[in-house]
Amino acid sequence: MDSRLSTDNRTPSARAIIHLDMDAFYASIEMRERPELAGKPVAVGGARDRRGVLTTCNYEARKYGVRSAMPTFLALQKCPQLIVLPTRFDLYRRDSATIREILFRFTDLVEPLSLDEAFLDVSAHDGDPAALAQIIRDLIFQKTRLPSSAGIAPNKMLAKIASEWRKPNGQFQIKPEEVADFMIDLPVHRLWGIGAKSAEKLAKLGIQTCGELQRYSRIQLHEWFGKFGLELFSLCRGIDNRAVTPDRERKSLSTERTFTKDLTSEAQCEARIPELFEEMMTDLKKSGEDSRIKSVFVKIRFADFTRTTVERVGLPLAIESFLMLLREGLKRKTLAVRLLGLGVRFADQEEQEGPVQTELQF
Repeated sequence: MDSRLSTDNRTPSARAIIHLDMDAFYASIEMRERPELAGKPVAVGGARDRRGVLTTCNYEARKYGVRSAMPTFLALQKCPQLIVLPTRFDLYRRDSATIREILFRFTDLVEPLSLDEAFLDVSAHDGDPAALAQIIRDLIFQKTRLPSSAGIAPNKMLAKIASEWRKPNGQFQIKPEEVADFMIDLPVHRLWGIGAKSAEKLAKLGIQTCGELQRYSRIQLHEWFGKFGLELFSLCRGIDNRAVTPDRERKSLSTERTFTKDLTSEAQCEARIPELFEEMMTDLKKSGEDSRIKSVFVKIRFADFTRTTVERVGLPLAIESFLMLLREGLKRKTLAVRLLGLGVRFADQEEQEGPVQTELQF
């Protein structure tokens, strides 16, 4: 059994997990505060003249191809009538606190993922967990006038997938006896841990659905994906034993990219930093933890699969800081680069002074 379930004696089939996701949370709050915006495409994020990116956008804007983490200038090209508003995180945090208080009325097993998203383990409740999810969503709307969506399933991965099934302002349940059939036609890119590169690799192997992935053995998947292949063997069958972890305090936040073609020069690596930085900043703002940053770091994986991380306390959260750390890391090996990652570590980490280098992993 997964060690993360050491305090949870319930079998996965007996568990009832709700994934609650507020719909276009920041944009919905702005529309609530400004009723005249109803029916109009609205986004929240950085201004066009400051190389900003969108933190989120409402569903009217999404019809034009606008999405979160998109550069603001590009979003305005796709939708010239888009109304872009500055972020107001104090307001968003207040609504998030109200929502969280409602969630804790029903269970102590609440795992917040960000200001607008959380898992709840309601296995101890009698009755239909879907009905409970509806009650929670109704209470949230009564208290905040904000819409939400929910997924109900025997585990976290399936609950998150289900919450996206009836968006916006809806919910969907996957019952334990429905899992096997549900997984057959599910696209593999919906699985936990599958990013764009992994999905691309699977597509090249002729694998589009979980049913197709189920045809391969653990040995074959390990050969293709290493340790993650063993997880894929379970995930494509709808098996996810991760427990809901109450009051999880994130230790770090990062974003990374594995390149289809290795980067062979410092200039090529530096050219990738702005995009990674904007993506990381969008995730950071959404998390609401931007005030807890203690250190920043750059992670590099070289062509021979060795890794190094350069970390420093007290640097400003700016592209220039990550470029400096990147240059230091590239001096450690004269090899092409397979992966780059940028990240921040939060204040609950142990005190560290100066640059930190992890051991090269072979």
